Amino acid sequence: MPEASYASQKPRLLKDFDRMAARVKRVLISRYGEEPAKALIGESRREYETLIPQIPYIGAKSPMLIFLLPTTRYLAIYWALQKRGATVEDGGRLIYEMCEAEAKAIPGPVRRLMGYLWFSPLFLRRVRKRAAESQQRQHPGGYVFTFVEGDGRDFDWGIDYTECSSCKLLKAQDAMELAPYVCAVDKVTSELLGWGLTRTMTLAEGFEKCDFRFKKGGETSVATCPKVKGTDTNSA
Repeated sequence: MPEASYASQKPRLLKDFDRMAARVKRVLISRYGEEPAKALIGESRREYETLIPQIPYIGAKSPMLIFLLPTTRYLAIYWALQKRGATVEDGGRLIYEMCEAEAKAIPGPVRRLMGYLWFSPLFLRRVRKRAAESQQRQHPGGYVFTFVEGDGRDFDWGIDYTECSSCKLLKAQDAMELAPYVCAVDKVTSELLGWGLTRTMTLAEGFEKCDFRFKKGGETSVATCPKVKGTDTNSA
């Protein structure tokens, strides 16, 4: 039986793309001007529509889609930029600024609630369950990860990813050079949601795993991010 796909969800996914484009339009206009920005959004949307049937299938309602679908949108934008002669560094900087704009568009009270829930017992029980389920590798394109108990001092809880759907997508599309830049946006999310993320290695850069460690109220330290606007390779 052939693996399922997200092709049937194309109308909804394109609406999601349009909402993203509306949130980051100012970033694109400030960088390229109004008409070029409009053209870039249109081309990126067409690229995204082409990509939708090729997204690694990880389940119809998998919560991990909140990571995989943005990667697909970033790839579509990167392809559109490449046609305009942009480098991967250009694409990485733009993706970082777009992610920052999207995150800041979330109202402050909602961001604080999301940050609180990230460390709640109910959420952590769900993460433990999903980690165990991921080991079964139900979907070849899925994430595989283990839950790491906090040490009571340096971090509250963590995840070690040994397989990444975003990397699988980018590898299948011959675009792994973009992967470290996609990983860089975790810094933005951590800072705005209060994750206190520390990470010393990623699959995107050739390591055997991604070691995410979260500390409520802690500083963000993403040591392997490439230098894009607003990042530092050692700390927030």
